[in-house]
Amino acid sequence: MTADSIGSVQALGAAIESEVAKVVFGQGPLTRMVTIALLAGGHVLLEGPPGTAKTLLAQAFARAVGLDFGRIQFTPDLMPGDILGSNLFNFQTSSFTLTKGPIFTELLLADEINRTPPKTQAALLEAMQERRVTINGEAHAMSPRFTVLATQNPIEQQGVYPLPEAQLDRFLFKLVVDYPDAAEERRIVADHGGRFKSPAVADFGVTQITDAKAIGAAIDVIATVRLAEEVVDYIVRLIRSTRASADLECGASPRAATMLARAACAAAALEGRDYVIPDDVQRLAAGVLRHRVILSAAAEIEGRNVEQVIADLVEREEVPR
Repeated sequence: MTADSIGSVQALGAAIESEVAKVVFGQGPLTRMVTIALLAGGHVLLEGPPGTAKTLLAQAFARAVGLDFGRIQFTPDLMPGDILGSNLFNFQTSSFTLTKGPIFTELLLADEINRTPPKTQAALLEAMQERRVTINGEAHAMSPRFTVLATQNPIEQQGVYPLPEAQLDRFLFKLVVDYPDAAEERRIVADHGGRFKSPAVADFGVTQITDAKAIGAAIDVIATVRLAEEVVDYIVRLIRSTRASADLECGASPRAATMLARAACAAAALEGRDYVIPDDVQRLAAGVLRHRVILSAAAEIEGRNVEQVIADLVEREEVPR
């Protein structure tokens, strides 16, 4: 691996952030995490109040990286077939024809995913894990770049179905989308407030700056990023500490350790390095773990939250030199 190849990955990340920033203000770190997820082959769960540009971010990101974009609005009456598609009988040919559902895209925005029952949520499991869909016993391959950006609203608690642990574990990151600061919000109002129609991201000058071939090449580079034995041990110790913590009823799975390592390799390359350092792991730990662990009853009574517990575990774990 050459410095030029790592440099190309770093430049790709910077270019994606620059394009998305044309329409989504003040969310550079969030865009970086979504880029890491794409390059690490993971999915992202976005949690934040309405109106914080989650959908706009997904649309702008898809346009910048040249991915086909699809959106599903999850509702209580949504059925698995509405997502996957189904075989419909064609009376003219006397045969069944597959009508593919909206899941057959590259970047899928699963909007308000927790508003649909677990049976329908489960329709995403095979696609998220294996990037294929089985309909009536027949497997259908999906794009190797298939990525889910799912959103959920943390405010409303009525009419929602919490995501099962098996579903949550398929997401590489759970990212918390917060309100912008005063300066960013003023810029949003100044730039968007005078528009009296819902503009497309192209209207803001967001252009495609890469394609599937370049993304595939970047992933090949990331696969060669060095993961030292000491860093591997550090990741394993950190994940295992979640299972031993008295503050947590349920710790993280081995899948979490694997995905954390993969994401750290992508983060290192985007920083211009061909090796992972403990700082990469620490920066990603909260995003990888916050949806995979469950607070104990004692910790809840004491008023502790998941963020605090994870931060404490990261702080206590010995960092390799």
